[in-house]
Amino acid sequence: MILRAITPVLRQLAEKMPVVSLTGPRQSGKSTLARAVFDNFAYVNLEDLEKRAFAIEDPKGFLTEHAFPLIIDEAQYAPGLFSYIQVLCDKKDANGMFILTGSQDFLLSSSIAQSLAGRVAQLHLLPFSIQELSVSPYREHQWENYLYKGFYPRIYDKNLDPTRWYSDYVKTYLERDIRDITHVGDIRTFHQFLMLCAGRTGQIMNFSSLGNDIGVSYQTIKRWVSVLEATNIVVLLQPYYKNFSKRLVKSPKLYFNDPGLASFLLNIKAPSDLQSHYARGALFENLIISEVAKSFYNSGSEPPIYFWRDGSGTEIDLLVERRNRIYPVEIKAGKTFSSDSLEGINAFCSFSDTDPENATLVYGGEERQHRDKIAILPWSRISESAFNHT
Repeated sequence: MILRAITPVLRQLAEKMPVVSLTGPRQSGKSTLARAVFDNFAYVNLEDLEKRAFAIEDPKGFLTEHAFPLIIDEAQYAPGLFSYIQVLCDKKDANGMFILTGSQDFLLSSSIAQSLAGRVAQLHLLPFSIQELSVSPYREHQWENYLYKGFYPRIYDKNLDPTRWYSDYVKTYLERDIRDITHVGDIRTFHQFLMLCAGRTGQIMNFSSLGNDIGVSYQTIKRWVSVLEATNIVVLLQPYYKNFSKRLVKSPKLYFNDPGLASFLLNIKAPSDLQSHYARGALFENLIISEVAKSFYNSGSEPPIYFWRDGSGTEIDLLVERRNRIYPVEIKAGKTFSSDSLEGINAFCSFSDTDPENATLVYGGEERQHRDKIAILPWSRISESAFNHT
């Protein structure tokens, strides 16, 4: 088993809180991690329809039969359990009683907010990170390989063909989660919507444009995007909220939590397909932004990340805000660094009064450099960015 970076935080929180919830996309490794870390806990999976029915119809009897400490997998299927878990936690007054996992954040989080406030620590697990794979036998030396393979553990564990695996993943996701969460009359139209989202990776969200392209309403597109967010397929990166006396773009950008899924939806069937693909730069940007997000999630915190674009078109791909400081990050897929790539970041540092030493340019090459106090980092060394050392 590849050591997950979130493991120490997971252990620590279970020692301090009665309940720990672990959410994330399907197949991101939540169950494997929970069972490996808490191998002395009993385990029950609510994907099992009989166990799910028992938990829904008789939550008190269910918890009596499955004594704690207990891992409840896909706990969002039985939100009625949480009130009874609250009673048990208050009565026992102990830590490390329950580990709850779930792939649908909105169901689990709303139930937690109502029943388990103050008793639960919430963690979020995404698929493997570059950092985790870099110390494993699965390390890749070309970023195109990661974009093709993605980061879902099963692809690596079973040495599966990524195209075949993602095809099955999308079908299962469509048939299970989408039908469970919302009424989609035409699955083919929704599949087309998914592919259009992949084609808009790194772009400002325009719900009306998406709707026009597939013939559904603005409201339908908003609902479908919310479903993709709730099931951890996509994330909407918000614009930075301070204007620096500039007129700002206010709409979010769309990215996939796993860039390999976006690559599959764009019909990329080999790393070589990325060489001349129109979305090459956007997918590389997605790769780096998802890595930054994982670094925060794996430390137990929400990613304080944004993008910035003013009305004149000046743009910074990523802003990280930590301890009242701003860390601008520019992302370029080219394997050779060009000083022209620093124009935007230098302009931003100038009018926002940001120290250039806080700035980073991440590129697709291999050599670390410094220019005008700005760190030029290879994609494989994103963890060395300035915001990781504050």
